[in-house]
Amino acid sequence: MNASPVSDQVLINRYLSGDHYSLEELIDRHKSRVYAYILMVVKDRYLADDIFQETFIKVINTLRSGLYKEEGKFIQWVMRIAHNLVIDYFRKLNRIPFVDTQSDEHDDIFDTLHLTEASAEDKMINEQIYDDIRHLINLLPPEQKEVLLMRHYSDMSFKDIAELTDVSINTALGRMRYALINLRKMIKDRDISVSF
Repeated sequence: MNASPVSDQVLINRYLSGDHYSLEELIDRHKSRVYAYILMVVKDRYLADDIFQETFIKVINTLRSGLYKEEGKFIQWVMRIAHNLVIDYFRKLNRIPFVDTQSDEHDDIFDTLHLTEASAEDKMINEQIYDDIRHLINLLPPEQKEVLLMRHYSDMSFKDIAELTDVSINTALGRMRYALINLRKMIKDRDISVSF
């Protein structure tokens, strides 16, 4: 009895025909991915809950209004809505400073943090380093922070990042490059011990 799952588009059509359980199934199918992305970026469960709810309110309103045209790409469309709401939230805060640098280094900070089985003291030191880096990531300009988080914490390809953020792959790569340059400069300025 290996019945293939009903497609998102079929569930959408059923919902629009009055079957409200289809909407529930559609949300259940994608909620963990959408919520995980929002939480990863905003780092606050209450805020993530709010943005998650706002995302699906927009989804429902768009479906009901008949304006949904992304046939076959439902999850990408939902992720784009979530992404835009997260960006709107950070724009309203308008408090993320930019670190300018002329550095031309290409090394990836995350490639240098090799964690092997370590003593309790080493683990504490490594945790502190990761905490410091997470704090510095929050100081990056929103576009750079977003690409870095998608790449390193969601393991997304640059093609997917470009599509989700509605930019070219070269722009996504450029944002990643500047994010790493800025991180290196902040690490140096704050004398955080990361072995390169």
